[in-house]
Amino acid sequence: MTTILRLPGENPSELTLADLLLRNAEDHGRLPALTWYAEDGAATTLTWSQARRRVAEVAAGLAGLGVTAGEHVLLLMGNRPEHWLTDLALVHLGAVPVSVYPTAAPGQIAHIAGHSRARLAVVGGSQERARVEPLVARGGRGAAGGLRRLVVADDGAAGPHTAWSTLPRPYEPAAFEESRRRVRAGDPVTVVYTSGTTGDPKGVVISHRNVVSNGLALDRVTALPDHADHLCYLPFAHIAERMLGIYLPVLRASHVHLCADPARVAELARRLHPAEFFGVPRIWEKLAASVRAALDELPADRRAAVEAAGEVARAHARCRERGGTPPPSLAERYARARREVLEPLLARAGLDRLVWTASASAPMPPGVLDFWAGLGLVVMDAWGLTETTGAFTLNGPDAFRLGSVGRPLEGGEVRTAADGEIEVRGPTVFEGYLRADGSVEPGTDEEGWFATGDIGRIDEDGFLWLTGRKKDMIVTSTGKNVSPALVENALKEHPLIGQAYVHGDGRPYLVALLVLDAQAAPAWAARNGVEAPWDELAGHPAVRAEADRAVAAANARLSRPEQVRRYRLLSREWSPETGELTPSLKVRRRVIQDAYRRVIQGLYEDHV
Repeated sequence: MTTILRLPGENPSELTLADLLLRNAEDHGRLPALTWYAEDGAATTLTWSQARRRVAEVAAGLAGLGVTAGEHVLLLMGNRPEHWLTDLALVHLGAVPVSVYPTAAPGQIAHIAGHSRARLAVVGGSQERARVEPLVARGGRGAAGGLRRLVVADDGAAGPHTAWSTLPRPYEPAAFEESRRRVRAGDPVTVVYTSGTTGDPKGVVISHRNVVSNGLALDRVTALPDHADHLCYLPFAHIAERMLGIYLPVLRASHVHLCADPARVAELARRLHPAEFFGVPRIWEKLAASVRAALDELPADRRAAVEAAGEVARAHARCRERGGTPPPSLAERYARARREVLEPLLARAGLDRLVWTASASAPMPPGVLDFWAGLGLVVMDAWGLTETTGAFTLNGPDAFRLGSVGRPLEGGEVRTAADGEIEVRGPTVFEGYLRADGSVEPGTDEEGWFATGDIGRIDEDGFLWLTGRKKDMIVTSTGKNVSPALVENALKEHPLIGQAYVHGDGRPYLVALLVLDAQAAPAWAARNGVEAPWDELAGHPAVRAEADRAVAAANARLSRPEQVRRYRLLSREWSPETGELTPSLKVRRRVIQDAYRRVIQGLYEDHV
């Protein structure tokens, strides 16, 4: 538990974010709450006292535009102060913020606007305005009349719409406190639309009670310094960043640093040296590729020292894995390796002060976990869904299993159905799915269990191990069930392979599409004397031979039905912008299957 916490009231389950923000202003008013950075690196900071006053002023402005309790308001912005402040202002009015991914396609925005019946949207700049403006022009698609008004954060892009800078109104304490007191723990704090790997996104209704329960449970597992810095770079439309970048900082009175451009995450980490860092698996993979490339540039003696230190660090992690205490000799060797080799290396990346590193959203490739453990960073894999308000199971520093996603947080229950589907129950499970008429459809059965759609197993110590998504499971023509995620992670253990897609449903064997890693592949080519432009690298004989070895190495660790018989090597990375990944960097399997249908078919033709 964070030592600074004072929980107002007698019953934590009745707390709201509005109550906690008041607590922060009263108890920690002079401490930093929110910092953002200009392009030249200049920082602007609000204390908790200042932040609450700004929230109150924005709430008054929103009320002046006619926003009322229960109303849904779209937020289409990056990680900027206007997003953070507007979100909390809406919460204090009893309204419901609905953050939309900045990369969302116009059709997705139209669906969310219509389904949520939003009348107002707050957008970032000209690009976001251009996506939403047509919905305002035609009155939207919702049953309540559709979008009627835009507020634009960038003054120069506001045009005929309301500029966000004109929104705040004079602080009226009595009116603000009255609206705060009307907010209840069971009220929606947000509706998060799933990123939609298939079909239209669903609106997941999450309450104040859900987020406070989850925050308190997480706080009992993760021992962070008081007022820890949080580097906020994932979209607020992602449940992980809503928890880490808004809800947990309000609970913990910690310090949020907004990173408007994800490409500057590494730069900001070097500046902050944060105590915590969360990344979805693809982020950890890309960071690992970058560090590997830097290590490859070191002189041979330095690389050997890092490798030796890495073996010690992995041995130390294995001793800790089951809650054990490393023997004194190993503890001493690890302390020396960390002090003399690992910490100076991590310090260059701003990662030397990390006490909590975590990943979620999809299974982490074991090779990536092993790489970071060798640098002294044990990435604590977690698991959860939007419907569980983020993390539901978590590995902790006192007991973890590398490769598992941990044990349930306090108050949570996990079980598996006969077919292996994971089912959960507890106070962080969502209120239900928003219907188009504004009502809420329950998402659990009569006993409160939610069927997650994920497949997994629970070991004898209560740790959960993921297999994959139920709807993604491959059933070969011979009747074998194969988890594509397991095979894809095995393929990605080779640094040359950045992304992988495995296909084989109804087929006699598996084939794969492999994408070269944009950072590791050029470095590998340079080391091995391969001279070819990027768009020709995938076809180079030396690169193809190395990819053959990568596939053979993966196959050696897989069962026969899981082995990849043929593959195609690609050089263009998949991304949310090009459609193959969701905004949360999950693979859209159907999109890839459709886009590469002829390539996949070719891998099966004329081959026995």
